[in-house]
Amino acid sequence: MNTSELNSFIVILIYGSLVLLSLLKLANPLKVNYKANFWFGIFLFLWSTFWLDEVLFLITGSIIEFHSLFWVRLIQFFTPIVFYFSVLFYTNPSFTFKLTVVKFLILPAAFLVCLILIKLGYKKPFQYLSIILILIQALFYTALSYITIRKHQKKIQQFSSNTEGINLNWLEYIILVLLIVNIIYVIYNLFYDPKSLNFFINAVFLSVIYCVGYYSLKQKEIYPLEEKQRQELISMDENSDPEEVKRKLISDEELVRIKTSLEGIMDLQKPYLDSELNLIKLAEMLSVSTHHLSYVINTGFGKNFFQYVNEYRVDYAKKLLKETNSKLSILGIAYESGFNSKTSFNTTFKKVTGQTPSEFRK
Repeated sequence: MNTSELNSFIVILIYGSLVLLSLLKLANPLKVNYKANFWFGIFLFLWSTFWLDEVLFLITGSIIEFHSLFWVRLIQFFTPIVFYFSVLFYTNPSFTFKLTVVKFLILPAAFLVCLILIKLGYKKPFQYLSIILILIQALFYTALSYITIRKHQKKIQQFSSNTEGINLNWLEYIILVLLIVNIIYVIYNLFYDPKSLNFFINAVFLSVIYCVGYYSLKQKEIYPLEEKQRQELISMDENSDPEEVKRKLISDEELVRIKTSLEGIMDLQKPYLDSELNLIKLAEMLSVSTHHLSYVINTGFGKNFFQYVNEYRVDYAKKLLKETNSKLSILGIAYESGFNSKTSFNTTFKKVTGQTPSEFRK
């Protein structure tokens, strides 16, 4: 099998994998992140169309004329927007479309005009303009999606003590990989023969698609299913950042009272040993609202919920690591201390102590 035949085989795998993955996301067998998975499924289907002309060429043996794929090109233009919508729903399942959604149609409308003019024969100026619009659209929504995910990663630290399964890291990494691949592809199109790069690019895309499939299908529910709890957590915005000046939610006396009660519960009941501990559970133990507890942790301790709980876990792990006759492995100590994986244990432990658990034990 030569490189050309292998590339054709990879193209078929890419197209088939994306269509299958799209159907799986739309079917959503795990019944989690409903709206996000719906939009992500649409995104995957639109993404598959970028290999449609190559698939049709392999089937028919002839190059498909531009006018035959007119509507496909227009639909493809919505791919970055649909990806951004999926990110919005992953990070905020209560997000709703408003009248301002019309702004998302400005660039597609300009692209449609370009396609019509190209079809009418004004090829040279408007073909270049259409490529510029595609690049602007892709870069803008990719950057917006990346910023949204980064904000989400900070926000979930306000209510979750273990963020590994809900931080959407896989989407962040995929955005970066696709951005690098596309930059390489654009450079080769401008200065070298793009055909020589097709095999490499397609092989990378196939690897990325398999990663997307693996991580997207194992993505669990990010926010609580109970609507009231979900709304409480989503309503906690960035003003809970300890470095920002916040309005007073409670009096200083009430802050000291909750702070004292919190320290007592953490020392006596050790709720941090529960790997599923979140702000809602801890607030219920203290009989206070999640907003008030978050305010006390941010203002009274100068930390977010994630930092506050995990420092207790690290202190507990340090005690276990110091025990010379302990038979527990590093992973065993991680689980005993309330961490849900060795990776999160190592990362958090090193951030707090400056050493890995293995180095500390030695």
